[in-house]
Amino acid sequence: MPTENIFRPGNRAANALRPTILTPGYVVTPEGSVLIACGNTRVLCNATIETTVPAWMRNSGRGWITAEYGMLPRATLTRSPREAAKGKIGGRTHEIQRLIGRSLRAVIDLEALGERTIILDCDVLQADGGTRTAAITGACAALAIALNKLVAAGTLKASPMKQLVAATSVGIVDGNVLLDLAYEEDSRADVDMNVVITADGGLVEVQATAEKVPFARTKLLEMLDYAEAGIKELLELQKAAIAAG
Repeated sequence: MPTENIFRPGNRAANALRPTILTPGYVVTPEGSVLIACGNTRVLCNATIETTVPAWMRNSGRGWITAEYGMLPRATLTRSPREAAKGKIGGRTHEIQRLIGRSLRAVIDLEALGERTIILDCDVLQADGGTRTAAITGACAALAIALNKLVAAGTLKASPMKQLVAATSVGIVDGNVLLDLAYEEDSRADVDMNVVITADGGLVEVQATAEKVPFARTKLLEMLDYAEAGIKELLELQKAAIAAG
């Protein structure tokens, strides 16, 4: 049964996001750059525009959006070796990169983009849970900034971004539904779920896993309600960062 009194770090309510800040222009060299901080999680998202596409897309008239994700060795409490030093990318990294790419392609008109590739580099500077969802939210803002620069330069008539997309985590801890889990909550959650939602409320991805025991459908709907409300807040933060970028 849920506990009557829920204690969360910072005295957060069950349905509250961690303090979240999006800083545009954090790096001056990419076409778009945003540092996103969600509590103690920090992810640097840089967008690079290239005037080529993968070989399998040449002469298609369509562009491509892809992502690369990485975690710095001391992003966590103990050092993790760089994947480059191991000579291969881990399965978790592949999964997250594909998730970020899918999420961003869902809101881009690839034909309107033309034969260009935009690469989103998402580097975790500090990890305290929710790095993949923070990467999606930050990368979307960085992508929008980069596309707006193409429009400002006259390269594109209009941005091919149809709408914004953002992501957050939600879970069940000690029987309580909690939004935007920090690591200490995520590590002991009964259920962990990542949700990606577009500005018009469309679901792009829902990843829900029962870590210990199955959960009721009613809990799933409650978690989705928490996630949707949190993502509405994130969308407003994105808009402000894009406007300032």
